[in-house]
Amino acid sequence: MRTMLGKTCLVTGATSGIGKETALRLAMLGATVIIVARDAARGETTGDEIRRRVPLAQVETVTADLSSMTEVRQLAEEVLARYDRLEVLVNNAGVISMGQQLTADGLETTFATNHLGPFLFTNLLRGLLERSAPARVVTVSSAAHKQVRTIPWDDLSRGAQAGHAQTYPLSKLLNILFTVELARRLTGTGVTANCLHPGFVRTALGRDVTGVLGAVVRLVLRFQPGPATGAETSVYLASSPEVADVSGGYFVKCKPTEPSALARDAWAAARLWAFSEKLAGL
Repeated sequence: MRTMLGKTCLVTGATSGIGKETALRLAMLGATVIIVARDAARGETTGDEIRRRVPLAQVETVTADLSSMTEVRQLAEEVLARYDRLEVLVNNAGVISMGQQLTADGLETTFATNHLGPFLFTNLLRGLLERSAPARVVTVSSAAHKQVRTIPWDDLSRGAQAGHAQTYPLSKLLNILFTVELARRLTGTGVTANCLHPGFVRTALGRDVTGVLGAVVRLVLRFQPGPATGAETSVYLASSPEVADVSGGYFVKCKPTEPSALARDAWAAARLWAFSEKLAGL
C-alpha cells in the first residue's frame, strides 16, 4: 500500500474540485499537506473539513492569488520560510476566464493563473524541491490542449490573438510544454516533472462561463463523474512508486499518453521557457 508518511505536499487551487480531493487523498496517505487558497477563509474551511475526515491529518493553509506575480513571490517566500522540505508540488489551480480580462500585471487572466503563476512558483521553489529529492512536480493540464493548432507568440501574454475560446486550451498546452522543458532541466536532480489530463469531471471550473455556452457546460457536467475521479491521476503521479523515475510524461487515467504534436515540440517548449522567464522577471 502506498504511503506518504513523512512527506510534505503542496497543492494549489485546493479549496474545491480536483485540488480539494487531491489534498484529501494525500492527507489520507499520511502526507503533511499545504493548501494554497485564494481566500483565507475558504482555505481554513477546507483544512477543517479534511481534518474531520482524516482525524490525524496534518493540513496547513497559505493564501495567494496565482494570477498576481507579486502574490506568487510572496507565497514562495512564505513557503521557503516555513518549510524545510517539499517532496511534492501539485500545480492544480486553474481558471477559465471569459472575455479578455487582464490582471494588475497586464496579463490575460487565464494565461497568468494557469501558466505564468505556476511557472514562477515552481521555479522559486526549485531549490527546495531539489534539496528534498526525491521529489515530484505534478501539473494539471487537459485534453483541451489538442484544440490548439498554433501558438500566438506575438501576443501570448494578452490573449487577444488567441481569441476568447482558445485562452483555456492554449494555457493547457503551455502546461505540457512547461513540463517537457522542466523535466529536461531537472535531469539528474532527483526531481521529476509530469502532467496530466484529469478527465471531463464535475467541478466549478466553468463557473464563469456565461450565456448559451455556460448553460451547455453546466448541463453536460451534471452527467460527469465528480472530483474524486478527476484527482486519481494527480494522486497517482504524486505518490505511486511506479512513476518514481518517470519524468516529462503526459498521463490520462494513470497511464502515459501521447499529447498533440505541438505539445511534443521541444523547440516550442524551450521558446516558451525563455519567454516566461523574461515575463516573470527570473
